[in-house]
Amino acid sequence: MQRKSALADEKALREHGKMHHIKPSIRKPDGKHRIGKGFSVEELKKAELNKADAKRLKIRVDPRRKTAHDANISELKTFAEQQKAKVKPVPKPKPIEQEKSRKKPKK
Repeated sequence: MQRKSALADEKALREHGKMHHIKPSIRKPDGKHRIGKGFSVEELKKAELNKADAKRLKIRVDPRRKTAHDANISELKTFAEQQKAKVKPVPKPKPIEQEKSRKKPKK
């Protein structure tokens, strides 16, 4: 049993270790869930994100999807908060000091 659970954990790590960190859960017509290709635009709006934010955070968007599931919205919100906490603030550029000794005199 431990071998099977270890393989399942390894598979989950491989899936989450790929380019996209989170994936949406989608309900099939028979009521079961599956992993989707991307979040809907409506889910992004409800999570207070736009397409540019999604692209910057490397979140896939599926424009064909029209549904908005609460689980996906909460997952988007938590992921966005985590990523914003990780981002380091951009330092302000230092003023350029002019060095007169480097310039060549005009002849």
